[in-house]
Amino acid sequence: MSKKTMLYMKECAPIFSMLQDERRQEITQLLFENQEMSVSALTEQLSLSRPAVSHHLKLLLDAKLVTVRQDGKERYYRLDLKKALNLLKELVASIENDIEQSS
Repeated sequence: MSKKTMLYMKECAPIFSMLQDERRQEITQLLFENQEMSVSALTEQLSLSRPAVSHHLKLLLDAKLVTVRQDGKERYYRLDLKKALNLLKELVASIENDIEQSS
């Protein structure tokens, strides 16, 4: 594979890493269905403590899979997969290009 493809794979690794966890999958599903949720609302829906939900949200935020807005003392999270999707598309295109080049 080309160096470009390998760089895309390295950039995509955090996306795969974050989404391999079942709890983070549940959180992303809830955010997808509800568009935006507070930590309190997520905690009510999941069988997790508030600190555990906050921890998973921080990891998703660091991976740029969610965005957050503050309203008073409450933080509201929203799923944001546009950047991840674009990056994954670039990876697929680069792999396809590598395959074409090797044929």
